[in-house]
Order: sequence, then C-alpha cells, then structure tokens
Amino acid sequence: MSHTPHDIFQRSSAPVTVDESRCIADKGCTVCIDACPLDLLAIDYSKGKAYMKYDECWYCMPCERDCPTGAIKVAIPYLLR
Repeated sequence: MSHTPHDIFQRSSAPVTVDESRCIADKGCTVCIDACPLDLLAIDYSKGKAYMKYDECWYCMPCERDCPTGAIKVAIPYLLR
C-alpha cells in the first residue's frame, strides 16, 4: 500500500460525532446547533438527527457540554489535549 505525502494530514473521522440513538433533534432540540459559534452543525431532516456539516471545528466544546442527552462527542486531537 503506497501513501502520498498528503495521507498523513487526513483525519480518519470527523471531530464532532453524533450518537443518533441519543440525539433528540427529531423532537425539536437544536441545542448543539445554537451552541456552536462557527455554525458547523445542522439537522439532517431526513433522519431527524444533528450532524456536522462543515469540518472546521475549533474544539471549543459547547456543543458537547450543552447537549441534554450526551449525544455529541468532540474528539480533541492528542496534541491539543
């Protein structure tokens, strides 16, 4: 398997993930969307669940901290911890 130099800079997953089994956006919740200062999250109306629409996360954490069901997780890169 060959690697291009750009492979080392690609993330394996999005920094913000949503546990759809816990997300209550289908019940009208928009806490994570309202909390994000960068407007990175949105509701997927076909599923009724939140998701990360733009991968520009600053790891500021209000989406995870304010989520009433604990559905949002922010994966902080090791070097920023």
